[in-house]
Amino acid sequence: MNYLAIDASTEAASVALSFNDKIYHRFDMCPQSHSLLLLPMVDDVLKEANVSIADLDGLIFGRGPGSFTGVRIGIGVAQGLAFAADIPVVGVSTLQAMAQQAYDHFSHRNVLSAIDARMSEAYVGLYQVDENQLMQPLLNEAVMAPDLIKAHIDDVISDDLHGAGSAWDSYQDKMASLGDIVVDEKVKFPHALAMLKLGAAEFAKGNGVDAEHAQPVYVRDTVTWKKLPGRE
Repeated sequence: MNYLAIDASTEAASVALSFNDKIYHRFDMCPQSHSLLLLPMVDDVLKEANVSIADLDGLIFGRGPGSFTGVRIGIGVAQGLAFAADIPVVGVSTLQAMAQQAYDHFSHRNVLSAIDARMSEAYVGLYQVDENQLMQPLLNEAVMAPDLIKAHIDDVISDDLHGAGSAWDSYQDKMASLGDIVVDEKVKFPHALAMLKLGAAEFAKGNGVDAEHAQPVYVRDTVTWKKLPGRE
């Protein structure tokens, strides 16, 4: 199946295209310039592959959490492209994408993803690889003060845990309370490449929707970090 993935949820912007078993991608650190760069990046990969949006089976977007403005820009671009080409869309978690990157590049099977949410808080997700080599959540995504994270993960997983995301740079002292977690310096921001794999799995489950139904996930209204059903 042929998919385009788009993400603008953090300081980084990225696109990735899978077409006829070949991968094309772009990544750029561009704080506050997503609206200017995202469409040209999409155009670049499409031209490189010599395809159009209408040739694709679906479009994948970073649904958040992340920058409110960035998430909206990414979804807006995804909706516009998908609507014009009449193809379905599916959203992928930015936190899950970083965990997938940590597994794909470094074979880390248990990953704590945490990105700076401003206001002295971090967006946080805990993931473990499944039998299909896809990172799956162990807890619901949440936003919280960095020094509260440890209490929420200790009874879920504590061994062989690696970290990914920008929160370790933004809140070094508070994140130190997590102990000796090895943080992957090369996985600070989500990349559309990882979203290709996760999004394809969602399409395979039949979770694609029409463009107008694409929804962001902000998690600012999350007040507790609840365990997922079946993991109580």
